[in-house]
Amino acid sequence: MTVPPLVAATGPLSDRERERTARHAVLAGLGDQGQRRLAASHVAVVGAGGLGSPVILALAAAGVGTITVIDDDEVEYANLQRQVIHRVDDVGSPKVASAVRAAAALSPETRIETRRERLDAANASRLLAGSDLVIDGTDTFETRTVVAAACASLGLPLVWGVIQEFHAQVTVFWTAPPEGVPAIGLDDLYPAGSADDLPTCAEVGVLGSLCMTVGGMLATEAIKLITGVGEPLLGRLVVVDALTGTQSEVPLRAASSALSQAPVPPTPPERTWTAAPEVDLEQLRAQQSAGAVVLDVREPHETATGVLPGSVVLPLGELLAAPDRVDAERVVVVCAHGIRAHRAADVLRGRGVAASVLAGGLARWQS
Repeated sequence: MTVPPLVAATGPLSDRERERTARHAVLAGLGDQGQRRLAASHVAVVGAGGLGSPVILALAAAGVGTITVIDDDEVEYANLQRQVIHRVDDVGSPKVASAVRAAAALSPETRIETRRERLDAANASRLLAGSDLVIDGTDTFETRTVVAAACASLGLPLVWGVIQEFHAQVTVFWTAPPEGVPAIGLDDLYPAGSADDLPTCAEVGVLGSLCMTVGGMLATEAIKLITGVGEPLLGRLVVVDALTGTQSEVPLRAASSALSQAPVPPTPPERTWTAAPEVDLEQLRAQQSAGAVVLDVREPHETATGVLPGSVVLPLGELLAAPDRVDAERVVVVCAHGIRAHRAADVLRGRGVAASVLAGGLARWQS
């Protein structure tokens, strides 16, 4: 579904900017006028992390005139595996500072406005006001819900993506679209409360290269909306599976429609992580005394700080590659937060092992 260009074209580009963006000028449907629309546009990017990093790079390279980057965090060493806008020398510095440096190095005429604030319900409308569209690069559904509500209040299109492990989703929400375009919001995909218990990427991991793939898709959706080229992902959800190298499309309609599409979870539907029973620490010890094996599936850097007495250590990746290494009738699986333990327990239960999981992982019982 095509929509009119979101932004009116600015005046002529400078000679240097015209030279820098020459490959856009020859694109059918975009051309000089589309490039001038990009130069006149203002995009707000919420989050300068795994998704926000490639988005900022792509928007600056494309010649977007103004980019507002909203992030209150500092760069950590563990960010560098996926947050490609930051460098080793940036560790300990504000993430918004990396955004300014990287964007200026790509596009000297792009203006970067930084807001080193944590976006919440109280300030979201203020932080997003004045932009032509918003790209959500945050990593919790609590914040995503706030961003979506502010965009709905301001009538702004929201380019939206979520990524976890090897999987991702990308779409465009717009509750006040042009006439003839169906209004779709975040609640039409994830009704309130339906995604509250999703694990974080710190718990289950995320493929760094997939962040760049999805970030590029988000930036492309923004460019299409700004310039009016192509068909934005309005009413369509793209589901990405990096492990199989496939993308599928799911129609998305308003929840009030009789044809409404049920939400698609960000993890493969065949995984039933909640199938294994959970036990508390006292029950774990009782089962261990009765002969059950306590299996710790954390990584070596985690188990180096200590394990439960009598545990057998086997990282999840090694277990998934060779589940027959676990030769026991009863197992209690532990990890940091319980997510990986459930995955391991599912595999073991499929092999006939009576596997349970320490509820909440070791983090819950650390004291």
